[in-house]
Amino acid sequence: MHERRFNPVHMHRLDSPERRKMLPPDTLLQQLPIQETDSVVDLGAGTGYFTIPAAQRTQGPVFAVDVEPQMLEVIKGKVEEIGTDNVELVQGAIEDVPLEDETANHVIASLVLHEVEPLHRGLSEIHRLLKDGGHCLCLEWEKTPSEMGPPLHHRIHSNDMKKAFEDAGFTVTKHEAPTPMHYLLVARK
Repeated sequence: MHERRFNPVHMHRLDSPERRKMLPPDTLLQQLPIQETDSVVDLGAGTGYFTIPAAQRTQGPVFAVDVEPQMLEVIKGKVEEIGTDNVELVQGAIEDVPLEDETANHVIASLVLHEVEPLHRGLSEIHRLLKDGGHCLCLEWEKTPSEMGPPLHHRIHSNDMKKAFEDAGFTVTKHEAPTPMHYLLVARK
């Protein structure tokens, strides 16, 4: 396993009540102008933290992309449980997503871009996946010490991430801190 990648052994943390209280997915998804038939790509989908609520906001396809088959199996179980038919599971790395150009109106990259090496390759993939005018919601760990989250040397400061998005051809339309440990960027292609 890649040294920066999230270890699926800890997947229980991804859906913890504490995380849902601190970073409520439905509230955060309101940052994206998801319309009734929009398509969404959730990169590093994990256990479907954003995949499932995104699928409930659109009738268009929601692609749950994760490098770990174990994570996709968890999402599959959740999708079957709620009976939605618009989630497609895609095994792949963020640096090389096996989807067509301009697949999505929106891309979600939640707490995963710090794992991507090199970052510019992941941002190029997001740019490639988005339709013109599409949006990316980036939620990340701020580069400040905290009791939880990845090691400090893996984190990317919010100003550096904003610049990386701009260098990749995006316009950052929102930059805020939903918690002292996290930042949120919305970037438009």
